[in-house]
Amino acid sequence: MEYQVRLQQFEGPLDLLLFLIKKEEINIYDIPIAQITQQYLEYIRLLEFLNLELAGEFLVMAASLMRIKARMLLPVNPEDAEEEEDPRTALVQQLLEYQRFKQAASDLEAMEYQRRLLYVRPESEDGESAEVECSYNLFELITAFKKVLDKAQVRYIEVRPEEISLEARIESVKGRIAEAGSLAFSDLFEEGAGRMDLVVTFLALLEILKSGFATVRQTKPFGEIWIQRIVTESPSGRAQENS
Repeated sequence: MEYQVRLQQFEGPLDLLLFLIKKEEINIYDIPIAQITQQYLEYIRLLEFLNLELAGEFLVMAASLMRIKARMLLPVNPEDAEEEEDPRTALVQQLLEYQRFKQAASDLEAMEYQRRLLYVRPESEDGESAEVECSYNLFELITAFKKVLDKAQVRYIEVRPEEISLEARIESVKGRIAEAGSLAFSDLFEEGAGRMDLVVTFLALLEILKSGFATVRQTKPFGEIWIQRIVTESPSGRAQENS
């Protein structure tokens, strides 16, 4: 069975590099190319495995990283050492410029969101007001899903192919989210489920996020991911759930 999800909000290769740099707490001015290239290629393979639409720019970036890695492995003539430019310089400048652009765009999006905010969630049990986030990071979701897959690989064996309807799984997951209101990412996946079952559930979640039925939030960077049902306020002033 083949599934393909095309996301309207899909981060690009520079987003993935910035995500890995932040995740590994790497100094952007001194990127360990071998380490970052290996992790980048792992994410590329996972994106291909999930059959997500993979833009050609991801493969171009992979080739660039491999080229930089190869240049850094070449011996440097001591006489030319001072004049030799660091192969990472252009990449670092590109990342810094893109990071500034993303921050400016994020600030503008936050300002627009505040103006258009119609419904605020009630105060949580600890008395703090919690707002629903209006965007999500695909790579955060993929990282969380990779942990689910790794755990399933160790504990369970796929015996036979499973015939699973993506449309039916979307409705099933939407029902669980609607009933719970807020659901931990890890709770979406049934204990003992096969590999294909896990993949279809993940793809169903991506489609649900794309449709605007739900969004995701985190209490801290790289912390637990929560799936949150989106509720807005209708013109009549009543809370209205997206379908």
